[in-house]
Amino acid sequence: MKKFGVCILALLISFFLASGVYAAERKITAFCGTASELPMEEAAKVFERKTGIKVELNWGGSGAVLSQLKLSRRGDLFIPGSPDYMTKAIKEGLVDPKTVKIIAYLIPAINVRKGNPLKIKGLADLARPGLRVAIGNPESVCVGLYGVEVLEKNGLLKAVEKNIVTHASSCAATASLLAMEKVDAIMGWDVFSGWNPDKIETVFLKPDEVPRLAYIPAAITSDFASDRAGAQAFINFLTSSEGRAIFAKWGYIASEKAARKFAPRAKIGGEYVLPADYRPFSGK
Repeated sequence: MKKFGVCILALLISFFLASGVYAAERKITAFCGTASELPMEEAAKVFERKTGIKVELNWGGSGAVLSQLKLSRRGDLFIPGSPDYMTKAIKEGLVDPKTVKIIAYLIPAINVRKGNPLKIKGLADLARPGLRVAIGNPESVCVGLYGVEVLEKNGLLKAVEKNIVTHASSCAATASLLAMEKVDAIMGWDVFSGWNPDKIETVFLKPDEVPRLAYIPAAITSDFASDRAGAQAFINFLTSSEGRAIFAKWGYIASEKAARKFAPRAKIGGEYVLPADYRPFSGK
C-alpha cells in the first residue's frame, strides 16, 4: 500500500511538471530608457498574458541603462529612448545590429504647464529673463541630448542656457519637473502631454527648427541574452498592430511618414555629439 502511494505521488508530480504548474517561470529582461515607460509597461503586461513570458523592465536614462548593460553583461533586450544610444550599443558590441527594430517615433518639442500660462510660443521665448527651464541631462538622457541639439542648431543654446535651472536624470524625471510645477518649461518630447494631459501641454516647434526626429529602437543583446526567442517574440509584439495600438493610445507615432509631417526635412536617426564647450549644469 505504501509503495502504491509513492507511485501515485510520483505520477502527480510528473503531471504537474508536464502541465507547467511547477515549471520555472519564463522571463526576459529589458534595459529601457524612460521615454517609453508608460506604453511599455502596458505592452509588457499584455504580452505576458498572451505568451506566459514575463518581461522584467529596468528603467533609467538611456545612457545610464546602457552603462548597466555594459557592466552587468546580462539582459535580453536594450530599448533606449533614441537611436543615439542604440548606435553606441552597436559600436560597443552589446547588441545584435541585425535585430534592431523601430517601435515608435518621437518629436522634439517644448512642454509647458497646462493652459500655457506664460504664453510660451516658441524657442526664442525660452531665453526670456527669469524663465525657469529644465532639460534632461544631455550626457545620459536622450531627451536632453535632443534639447541641446535643437537649441544649438537654432543658435539659441547660449541664450537659453542661463535659464536652465536643472538637469533631470531621465525622460520621466524631466516631465515630472513640469508636472510638479518646479519649472516653467522643458525641452521635451511631444508625448509628454499624453503622459499627463491634466498638467502638461505641448508647444510644437516650427518644422525647420527640428534638425532631427527621434525614434525608440529595440534590439536583442549580443552574446549574453538568456532567451533570444522570447526577446524576439517581445519585439515582434511591440511592432505588431496590437503593440503599436498600445503606443498610439499614449500619443506615440508609429510611422516615419506620420512623424515627418512635423518636420519634413529633418534627419532621422544617427548620433549627435555635444558641443566641445558644453558644460553640464552645475547647480550654482
